[in-house]
Amino acid sequence: MFRFSILFLLITAISPSGLSAQEQLPVGTHPPAIEFKHFPNRMYALVWRNWNLVAPGRLAKTIGCETKDILAIAESMGLPAAQPVSSDLKKRIYITVIRRNWHLLPYDQLLTLLDMTAEELAFALKEDDFLYVKLGNLKPACTNVTYVKPNKKTRARASEIKQWVQQHFATSLKRPTVPRFAFVNDLQSTAGLPQQQTAPRVNESGLRFIYSYFGIFGDPLIDTLHNPYPDGLLARLASKGVNGIWMHVVLHQLSPGGSAFSEFGSGHLSRLANLRSIVQRAKRYGISIYLYMNEPRAMPLAFFKNRQEMMGTREGAYAAMCTSNEKVLNWMNHSLAYVFKAVPELGGVFTITASENFTNCASHGNQKDCPRCSRRSYADIIAGVNDAIEKGVHAGNPDAKVLVWDWGWHGHGDAADVIEKLPKSVWLMSVSEWAKPVERGGIASQVGEYSISTVGPGPRATRHWALAKQAGLKTVAKVQFNNTWELSAVPWLPVSDLIAEHASQLAKIDTDGLMLSWSLGGYPSPNLEIALAFAQNPKADPNAVLTRLAEERYGTAAAPFARQAWTAFSNAFREFPYSVGVVYHAPQQYGPANLLYTEPTGYAATMVGFPYDDLKGWRSIYPAAVFAAQFKKLAQEWQTGIGILEKMIAVTEAEKLALAKEDLGVAKAAWLHFASVANQIQFIMARDSLLSQHLSTAEKQIQHQKLKTILTDEIALARALFEISQSDSRIGYEASNQYYYVPQDLMEKVINCEFILSQSGVR
Repeated sequence: MFRFSILFLLITAISPSGLSAQEQLPVGTHPPAIEFKHFPNRMYALVWRNWNLVAPGRLAKTIGCETKDILAIAESMGLPAAQPVSSDLKKRIYITVIRRNWHLLPYDQLLTLLDMTAEELAFALKEDDFLYVKLGNLKPACTNVTYVKPNKKTRARASEIKQWVQQHFATSLKRPTVPRFAFVNDLQSTAGLPQQQTAPRVNESGLRFIYSYFGIFGDPLIDTLHNPYPDGLLARLASKGVNGIWMHVVLHQLSPGGSAFSEFGSGHLSRLANLRSIVQRAKRYGISIYLYMNEPRAMPLAFFKNRQEMMGTREGAYAAMCTSNEKVLNWMNHSLAYVFKAVPELGGVFTITASENFTNCASHGNQKDCPRCSRRSYADIIAGVNDAIEKGVHAGNPDAKVLVWDWGWHGHGDAADVIEKLPKSVWLMSVSEWAKPVERGGIASQVGEYSISTVGPGPRATRHWALAKQAGLKTVAKVQFNNTWELSAVPWLPVSDLIAEHASQLAKIDTDGLMLSWSLGGYPSPNLEIALAFAQNPKADPNAVLTRLAEERYGTAAAPFARQAWTAFSNAFREFPYSVGVVYHAPQQYGPANLLYTEPTGYAATMVGFPYDDLKGWRSIYPAAVFAAQFKKLAQEWQTGIGILEKMIAVTEAEKLALAKEDLGVAKAAWLHFASVANQIQFIMARDSLLSQHLSTAEKQIQHQKLKTILTDEIALARALFEISQSDSRIGYEASNQYYYVPQDLMEKVINCEFILSQSGVR
């Protein structure tokens, strides 16, 4: 699952000095890199993949040539004119650049391309939201790419690529392409927005907190150049009923460690000053700031050289700061008190005490390996960490909220014993839809990760909330009302009926608040207004809520069409072939941008990183035929909703038309992703059938015709998504992964398909 970033460990803890780049950077099994045969060679692939993401001069430095050589290669393939690459773009898109060069460059050249040190890249791979896991826990073996003057053969292949580009994109490339991250400027702007919330605030009923749509990883309280909480975004979120924003922090960066931990706290005064500024600005919009509290962070073994009594369970080169030790508990308590006294207007914290991130001795269920914690119960340890956090927060500010998340407790099982021991002033938070039974295509399973296609609440959350209420605690539902890993490459999914159904069910249970997103799903979309409507009126009629929302967004005449479309999208999404394996490994995040391969790559799909051609990994619990049928059904029913939205455009009020067209683009982008996944499944099934060599001549012809049809359709889907992403910079983006793809990747997919058609004899 690996959803939790451990970004903020000390760099020195993970970047030992004196080691070479190869010694610092992980390689794993180091299999041969994939060859992308639709390019003349890797030099051409490198220029294409990095065009207008990395400066031509930097590309030239990487492969040992002059800038003019890079420009000539780009022109020979029909790429658009070079654009300046700003320092802001470099900062925001480095994960995308790493991913697209993973199979092209060895580490030394990758460092040159990224303009990073080995320590910086090692830090990013290890700590940036499990990036190395997303890349497959391995580095493909690549030889150096060195500039070689193009010869007749490579020039001919480049010319063929240029012809395909002109054939499919000549008209599109004459139009300006919206720069990637243009949405940041859009959301920063306060033009036409209220500068602050006016009393009485619309968002006072219950807690609804969210992550910034473009929240950056790193150290946001030091890196103030890239503000993830601008006034424009705050105003938009507030207008949707959001009254809280959460942000990553690490406790030892926010407060001094005292004599016991003198190495803690470097730069804490600057961070606290910046935190105060964010808190005060957010307050003007009726929004409070909540701190992510995943403590105490595991530390490198060297940290415990003179602190053996604090050293708990070990994992590799790290050990837990044992919370059975009073000095550790006192440090947590005093540090949080210090922070909440220094920034008294903070809204509070939410805790995670059993995540993938290694923290306390019981966080991964291995407290038996600690000489102190082995004598304590699991519930006592987990509740004890939360008790220490609660005491510290409330010592600094008695009115701050302490939200305790049950994520991972007892392996996501029943945790009545932990709830019983929690402090009475905390709020218990649980993922609403967790453990909800689901059946798709006749295959039964249950929700084990965030889901919109399956409406919560599920049995685990309802039991835990009931136990919490019996103990006098308030309750919070963790939901995803914009998107999930079912599809995160669009800012929000217009499945409003599903959102209204979920919000209505939660209102009946009477939870006290909602956590509206993890790192994905922070966009100020109309789906958030649905949550607000049920917070203000728990007995609201879902149909009335959605009708009013449609009228406000598109106008009275257009509203019936919007409602019909939302229902069609919601019904379609109920067909999503849900399982944790599908959610993380199938290619829906990349859609038409995912390449096709005429021979198996041998690579396994990675967690929202590289889908490759790993159909077995994609389909998880589903037979291939069922898996293909479900995505096909989803795409077909979703397309029905698009047809209705297109009719809506004709009757949308003039002042609302631009927004309606934008929403139509988002809905189309989602359909293109689903339709492409259906194609890719069938392509691999047909390809593998041909490779089995057990087919008659007639059967081979049938499979060849299937491949031709799929390749032709994939070209059409990629072209259509190119048109949408060319004008909407939100498409293909998610905060923790940056861009899954950019428009030129969709151009590459067309080249990929044309090359297969030209080489395989299926044209």
